[in-house]
Amino acid sequence: MSVELRLGVRPQEPIAPITGGPGDYPDDVCARLDADAQVIIAKYPRARSALLPLLHLVQAQDGCLTAAGIRFCARYLDLSPAEVTAVATFYSMYRRTPTGDYLVGVCTNTLCAVMGGDAILKVLENHLGIGTGQTTEDGTITLEHIECNAACDFAPVVMVNWEFFDNQNSSTAIDLVDQLRSGRRPAPSRGGPLGTFRETARGLAGLHPATEGEA
Repeated sequence: MSVELRLGVRPQEPIAPITGGPGDYPDDVCARLDADAQVIIAKYPRARSALLPLLHLVQAQDGCLTAAGIRFCARYLDLSPAEVTAVATFYSMYRRTPTGDYLVGVCTNTLCAVMGGDAILKVLENHLGIGTGQTTEDGTITLEHIECNAACDFAPVVMVNWEFFDNQNSSTAIDLVDQLRSGRRPAPSRGGPLGTFRETARGLAGLHPATEGEA
């Protein structure tokens, strides 16, 4: 007996390839990205090993992956845009649509959902006036539901730019997004200080301000 499974694209994202955003970077942006890319690639024995951090670099530039970002990575690593896109679309941390300053993800996997994750997501949708996968009009928050983040003992968990906010409920989640929209950056339950989406992407590229003399 055979079973046929029809698999579609991951929810909340468009179909590949990545074609949105600028087609090419202006000269001043290219010069800045070139300098950053050289720093990143120098950390690896083979240039191609730097693909993931380079994707974070261009995501920090555009707020999501764009056609220009894909071409930039392909040119630097001697890959085809199709090869770069194949890697970029495999990982959920690379965004294909414009993202707000704070990517707020509510875990809706089994334990978090049972403990109130589904209710938190619904409350935030109503409070922010947006649906899952959408961004507020002021560009501050993009809301999404996320899968298990291996923090089940702190359920329900809300993540902001991949930083953990543990043991949430509807009231604390509303307070969290209200603080973000007012310009405040509440401290995560653990880990480093909270940065904007682009700051976080730059950090994930390996370009931390503290090591560059910028902070």
